[in-house]
Amino acid sequence: MKKKIGVSAILFTMLILLIAFMDNTKRNEEEHLQDDINKKEEIKTQRDEIKELIDSMSINEKIGQLMIVGFNGTSVDENINDLIKTSYIGGVILFGNNVESLNGVTELINNIKLSNMNNKIPLFISVDEEGGVVSRTPNEFLKLPSSLSIGAYNNKEMCYEVGEIIANELKLMGYNMDYAPVLDILSNPNNTVIGSRAFGRDADIVSNLGISVMKGINENNVIPVVKHFPGHGDTSVDSHYGLPLVEKSLNELKELEFIPFQNAINSGADAIMVSHILLKNIDSENPATMSKKIVSDILRDEMNFKGVVISDDMTMAAIMDNYDIGEASVKAINAGVDIILVCHGYDNEIKVLTSISEAVNSGEITEERLDESVYRILSLKNKYDLSDTTKMNSIGIEEINNKINNLFY
Repeated sequence: MKKKIGVSAILFTMLILLIAFMDNTKRNEEEHLQDDINKKEEIKTQRDEIKELIDSMSINEKIGQLMIVGFNGTSVDENINDLIKTSYIGGVILFGNNVESLNGVTELINNIKLSNMNNKIPLFISVDEEGGVVSRTPNEFLKLPSSLSIGAYNNKEMCYEVGEIIANELKLMGYNMDYAPVLDILSNPNNTVIGSRAFGRDADIVSNLGISVMKGINENNVIPVVKHFPGHGDTSVDSHYGLPLVEKSLNELKELEFIPFQNAINSGADAIMVSHILLKNIDSENPATMSKKIVSDILRDEMNFKGVVISDDMTMAAIMDNYDIGEASVKAINAGVDIILVCHGYDNEIKVLTSISEAVNSGEITEERLDESVYRILSLKNKYDLSDTTKMNSIGIEEINNKINNLFY
């Protein structure tokens, strides 16, 4: 009799536990469902706010967002001040000639932001900071080795730390966007433009290490722009000085050059730079920057990239020696590029702005097409909570240099 009671008690206890478990599971499912609903509502609210902001913008304000420009000197001159205040440009890019010291570049960036204080949209403050030969950090920072040297370690954790270091260096100066990492595969030994800037000669190494750097940058709240789609590794001409030609088929590109970019997209890449490379067997007339087949059909539709597409510098010889920069920029936007990068020459910058404005006014660029790019740009700025107010980074130069020293020296 006691045995029967014992069994009954155990069964009763198990039933109570099962009911409690099912009840708890149901509550967890309901909580997760509510979380999903809340997230969707938050995303919808953000989308509505961005749409409302776009609706409140003038055509000139929208056009300005499609440009990132460079300028000479270590102070805000009349030209860049005018481009910011009256042309509403979306951002600036700084080079070595803009950077003399940590204090100097920090003051310059603060003054750039100050020029934009009365505008609705914060600026992209951007730079090429890859480490190695492409570095714009002032001398107070220890230099990072080249990507090829880092790639020799084949260590994802190390590469994440490299991305983290780069982000903290840039935040200390006031930057919020970095044209890095390089996802080109060094497959051509005669390549003069990529060389040691690549992580290696293998698609998996470039993917794994490049994406680790990308995550180290973006998870520390700086926007990484991976480059140079569709792949600059198998070129023998430097697009700074001429128009590179690649004769590979689409299938060959998919089997090598596209792999790191596809993996980066699958890993949440926010922005991709498209290069001035002529892919003869895909679009024999237009370099990638100006090719709807490459930007819209391949990068956006086939590879499912939803983020911001930025052109390489339109003042490179690949464009300037072969095309009118204004017409090329309009063609790039209609191909699907969101941001036109014009690094050198105030006259070039005005010509691009004027050409885009005339194309919008004539209907060559539709307002719907314009709004598509502005929406992507504002969504990216919103995601990273960009602001023109000065923020001090909690990590200082000594700590950054110690990390570099411990990793490599």
